[in-house]
Amino acid sequence: MADLDPSEYTISELGPELKDIEDVDALQTILEAEKDGKDRQGAKTLIESRIEKFTEDEDEVDVDELDPSELSTAELGNALQDIDDAEELEVLLEAEKKGNDRDSAKRLIESRIDSVSGSGEEEEVKEEEERLSPEEKHPDLDHPTADKRHIRALDDGAYRDMWVYCETQAGGLIDVSKEMVGKSRQLMDAYNEEYDTDERVVAVLIGDDVSELSEELIGYGADVVVQYEDERLSRFRHKPYTEIFVDMARADADWREYDEPRYTIFPATNNGRDLSAQVQAELDSGLASDCSGLYIEESVISNPVKTGRPGEKKTFERVLHMKRPDFSGFEYSTILCLDNPNREFHPQGASVIPGSFDIPEVNSERDGQIITHEVDLDSDWMRVDVIEHDRLDSGVDLTDHDVIVALGRGIGDDPTLGMELGVELANTFEDAAVGVSRGIVTGSYDFAGHVEDYTSEERQIGETGQVVAPELYIAIGISGAVQHKVGMDESETIVTINTDPDARIRDFSDYFIEGDLFEVVPQLTGALKSGELDLKAAADGGSSADADANERADQTPDEMKGESDD
Repeated sequence: MADLDPSEYTISELGPELKDIEDVDALQTILEAEKDGKDRQGAKTLIESRIEKFTEDEDEVDVDELDPSELSTAELGNALQDIDDAEELEVLLEAEKKGNDRDSAKRLIESRIDSVSGSGEEEEVKEEEERLSPEEKHPDLDHPTADKRHIRALDDGAYRDMWVYCETQAGGLIDVSKEMVGKSRQLMDAYNEEYDTDERVVAVLIGDDVSELSEELIGYGADVVVQYEDERLSRFRHKPYTEIFVDMARADADWREYDEPRYTIFPATNNGRDLSAQVQAELDSGLASDCSGLYIEESVISNPVKTGRPGEKKTFERVLHMKRPDFSGFEYSTILCLDNPNREFHPQGASVIPGSFDIPEVNSERDGQIITHEVDLDSDWMRVDVIEHDRLDSGVDLTDHDVIVALGRGIGDDPTLGMELGVELANTFEDAAVGVSRGIVTGSYDFAGHVEDYTSEERQIGETGQVVAPELYIAIGISGAVQHKVGMDESETIVTINTDPDARIRDFSDYFIEGDLFEVVPQLTGALKSGELDLKAAADGGSSADADANERADQTPDEMKGESDD
């Protein structure tokens, strides 16, 4: 694994690849390869955290040289967890009293002394005995959730399997449902090998006339499909869908022998976001919303809320790491759902941004189990009904194309011609679509009628539009605002055409052509048709072509894409 090339993986794929590498030198080599290659901050952070994990144990604390006055409280807490001698800790406590004399630092040291000497056990037992429920602590207050049977944390609960809510539309599975089942299959295959077990992917179908989709879900990777049909559920309804899912998750059924799912995955669609939040709340757990990456591995945590004592570490196994874009995609966060010492949080739940994973091939030979769930629909769940509605056009889905040609404000000198050039370029590919930046949607451009359909809001890519991850993304006249980056940053190869050499999009492009799009795009289109390309001539007549383009001036577009794949 020391030969692992990080450039061959997306950031979400890199985590699982690193989980079996424990050699610090090998990890350092991978880190250097990332710096010399794509140099992605998220990837570097991931590798560095892995390196830190296996170097922490190598750092031995020399108590004689440890001066608490030179450490912050957090640093002191980390240092204390490696000291197991009560007398040495007493020396540190005296040093702290004579030095900074911080109450928080003294409490840390005293807590560590109690921990290593065992004197804290009696106090811990006493604390356990005195723990009261909120109703017992505050009998004078109303507790509206006290009688809700599903609002309850389990103690020593049994958890298994990864459950996937599969949303449907117009009688078929939406693409993100297929993506999630395929990704869950990969995760649970690796999980079962790692932990030598046989936990399953459980697909959940709720609606009207959905049972015919069960075999299809098994073909995509589900081991079990739990389905519930009722003609009253032809449209998504908050209350019944939530109650049915929760009843499925906690039912005492013959096909399963556990209390709740270990993991739950939902689509980050309008309905999926709604359902995921309600279900996880009813199951008394947490939710990481709008995730683009998932992987499972153990985590070492020192947070005293999770470990029970300051300065101690605890290893949590089977943790679902849920990665999501933050700050409009400028940074990525990894969310963990971990138990407290006296409180279990399951299932670990996430909603997934459509387009984050590949749709798997259907294997019609796979065998699986189909369960028809039984629960009575309470009339009180159906209080709101839609008595009339209009069906909008199906819209434009940009997420399932190999190539995206995206146009931005740079076409402003001649908007109609610029759009025509982009459409013509897209038409030279076998599977391509045209997208636009927010600047096109909100701008006051005057487009001719034959291209106006390509400028609609439904084609917008970015934070408030669609999120795409094609094999090839061609950005024409787009500056690269952070909001747009969110929508296309996971593309395998990004080619940019812009007259501004300092455009922000250059920082995350694989190829940058500095030139006038009205001259460059026709050259690219002609090259795709003929199989020959002279980027020196294409980029502003060759006089101001970007160095990256000059180095590849004699390559065809297919060769450019192939080199990036290598």
